[in-house]
Amino acid sequence: MNINLYYQEKGKGEVLVLLHGNSDNSNYFVNQIEYFKDQYRVIAIDTRGHGKSPRGDMSFTISQFADDLNNFLNKLNIDKITLLGFSDGANIGMKFALKYPEKLNALILDGGNLNKDGVSKSVSVPIELIYKITKLLSKKSEEAKKYMELLNLLVNEPNIKPEELNKINVPTLVIAGTKDLIKKEHTQLIADNINNSELVFIDGGHMVAKQKPEEFNKEVSKFLVKKGY
Repeated sequence: MNINLYYQEKGKGEVLVLLHGNSDNSNYFVNQIEYFKDQYRVIAIDTRGHGKSPRGDMSFTISQFADDLNNFLNKLNIDKITLLGFSDGANIGMKFALKYPEKLNALILDGGNLNKDGVSKSVSVPIELIYKITKLLSKKSEEAKKYMELLNLLVNEPNIKPEELNKINVPTLVIAGTKDLIKKEHTQLIADNINNSELVFIDGGHMVAKQKPEEFNKEVSKFLVKKGY
């Protein structure tokens, strides 16, 4: 069953889609929406089961979220987009690029990872422990089940092999914080395996788009202008 995803839209022109991270919503990109609305038709989406978008009854996976995005674009008769994804949104972006390459003009991956090994141990170990506990509780609690599904995305997704990224052929910007919870070498690995990619680190943590919006927006804008979008 297809669901109707909630979204915010501002501006006109080439379509720039923004995808937030795990447990968040489209409001994460308030600074990007306001900045880019003068140059692009900016669409910030709440992914399935996040924000104001319904959970539906399909699988709760990164791959399904990529399918959801494709269905969303078809409903709005949008043929091509530039996609900016943060964290799980970046992971959706990679899956979308692999499944629907014809829909992309350019790709911006902010703080994405291929698997749980890309996440710092100080973050991944506690998450895995909480996931195991929540999985047990989910058999009796609906709230625990919802939380378990979100944690599952962090523990068992997106499982993309580095060599798969060789299939991505659109201009790509890989961006992350210098103190990101994603290991620096893992971010480098993503960039190294995507043809025609650029890598930028911004001083800050995982949420550099929110914490350093001026610097982040400048880097994204510079990349898009250089690539002709």
